[in-house]
Amino acid sequence: MLRAFVVVVCFQFAGEALSRLIGLPVPGPVVGLALLALAALALPGLQREVEEVSDLLLRHLSLLFVPAGVGVLQYSDLLRREWLPLLAVVVVSTALTLAVSALAFTAMTKRGGEDTGA
Repeated sequence: MLRAFVVVVCFQFAGEALSRLIGLPVPGPVVGLALLALAALALPGLQREVEEVSDLLLRHLSLLFVPAGVGVLQYSDLLRREWLPLLAVVVVSTALTLAVSALAFTAMTKRGGEDTGA
């Protein structure tokens, strides 16, 4: 299990390094997750190896929100001053995410129906 955890952390580190070196507008852990997903597709044994540690991390996901909560408390004055623009960004980004997700789901459903001959 320790080896699998090291593998996951190494992919996160690689994603962070790649994101910073190239200047990607995507967070490093997201790049690392994409790299891990691609590697798991190419190496099926890798998926089996990291599956147990992934389940463990997902079970304790709530612990990973502690730093975010501390940040909210640390910047509470800024949040009080800038609440309206932040609220607008959250509402607009949520609406866009829902719309894009719905469009992607619709497109994939139609595509899946064509492949099965339905």
